[in-house]
Amino acid sequence: MSLVWLYAVRLGGADRPPAGPGVDGESPRLVVEGPLVAVVGTVREEEFDEAALARAMEDLARIERLARAHHAVIVEAAAAEPTAPLRLATVYRDDEAVARMLRERAVEFGAVLERVRDRREWGVKVYVDAKPEAPVEAPASSDRPGTSYLLRRRADRDRGAQARERARAVADRLDEGLAQVAAGSHRMKPQDARLSGREQEMVLNATYLVDTDGEDEFRAALAAVEAEGATVELTGPWPPFSFATLGES
Repeated sequence: MSLVWLYAVRLGGADRPPAGPGVDGESPRLVVEGPLVAVVGTVREEEFDEAALARAMEDLARIERLARAHHAVIVEAAAAEPTAPLRLATVYRDDEAVARMLRERAVEFGAVLERVRDRREWGVKVYVDAKPEAPVEAPASSDRPGTSYLLRRRADRDRGAQARERARAVADRLDEGLAQVAAGSHRMKPQDARLSGREQEMVLNATYLVDTDGEDEFRAALAAVEAEGATVELTGPWPPFSFATLGES
């Protein structure tokens, strides 16, 4: 027995499916319903039914393999037509169930696909030096040592709060500038330095939906950010995962 794994939905036009391989080593294929095309793969039921996928979620190595294969098929599909990626592990019983879903969600898919037409996603991470300024050496005090210690601690907290506020202001300004030359933006929580592996503080972690004919302007805006002394990490272009990914309904 087999099931149908759904990778993405795209507008009709390109009649060739991605080469794959897919999550089960299969060759992806297409299910056409009106103007919409679902990119799917036939997978083994014993490996991809609800119970099997629940077990797979506990196997990090397998989940990584599935995610990589899923992503690769979507990237290839998106190179041909406007594409809405589906979340990992979206599975249907058969092609008719997929076609029925396309009919029922035609308006939703149509709106999303029109939004991302001729646009790509870029990831931006911005780092700045946001350490508190060194304390000014205070004159010797006749106060008791305990009082002096508490005053120093309070001053340290104040400097730390000021540094964080400056970093937030930088992030807000940068995001506002980049959003002005993008069709959409999605801002996420900055990563901790232990994850980013940098000494500088990450102040912006965001994705932007950019017109393909406006990418030079977007890069110019990033160059202006770097000119201010910030470090910019740019990734992409990608299919618009942050702006078109839809879940199973």
